Amino acid sequence: MKVSLSLVGCVLATVTLTSHAAMPKSQILLANEVAGSIKVTSLTSDDSYHNQPVVTENGVYYTQEVTSTQNPQTDLFFYDFASKQSRNLTNSSVSEFSPTLYPHGEGLSSVVVEPDGKQKLWFYPFDENKQPERIFDHIEPVGYHAWGKGKDLIMFILGEPHTLQYSDLTGHLPTKVAKDIGRTLAFNKAQNIYSFTHHKNGQQWFASFSVKTQQMSDHFVMPEGVQDYTWLDDKKVAYAIGNRVYMRDFTSPKAVSQWHNLSAYCDTNISRLSYKHGKLAFVCDKS
Repeated sequence: MKVSLSLVGCVLATVTLTSHAAMPKSQILLANEVAGSIKVTSLTSDDSYHNQPVVTENGVYYTQEVTSTQNPQTDLFFYDFASKQSRNLTNSSVSEFSPTLYPHGEGLSSVVVEPDGKQKLWFYPFDENKQPERIFDHIEPVGYHAWGKGKDLIMFILGEPHTLQYSDLTGHLPTKVAKDIGRTLAFNKAQNIYSFTHHKNGQQWFASFSVKTQQMSDHFVMPEGVQDYTWLDDKKVAYAIGNRVYMRDFTSPKAVSQWHNLSAYCDTNISRLSYKHGKLAFVCDKS
């Protein structure tokens, strides 16, 4: 697999990349908490697909549609807080998406749509002298993933139905945790749990998987049509209904409060979110 990339310095499971149909348009914006208020800036344009933001100390990683003479294709991008500029990190002939900081090396883990159409997990090093490499040969099709404290992770495995599977880097076969799951996967280090959503009895539940007990637990029902969320701290999660963001303590889920009204910046719907140290990246759906 030939891949060209430069990472120095720094699902599409519901979008079929092999389709000739146009990818949905979306925009990534950043809300900075400043002196009890917020300042919102646009990180991308709104004329094509921009999605799956991941906020870090130095900037925001995300997935962006790039011009292709054949099928829709995506590359990994990085918006740098210092330069206030974005750059293409991969510039490859294949589609990469679901960028995630890789905890076992300097780089990103990403789902790659390989030339034969299979979706597998790859490692993209920041060092331009190193080549990207496939993490798992035997696990596919991967849609999304989240890393834990050690060498373990959870993955969204596409299928009928989509399933949540738990595995590690030692080569063990993955263990099926849940089915009918949503696309947002995360890890709460303080609680030592993975979080996800899954559909059960006509409702979408916010749930967790304990690394210690290897058991899953349901915590609360998500609002209708909502499957995306982000952790704000050890206990609070945030999600959007329309263009307003709400927060909720997953240990006391009955108390829900509006956190930010972002209708002045997104006149449609907000989907994915990513939060870190006072910065909230959010996706405004445009089509």
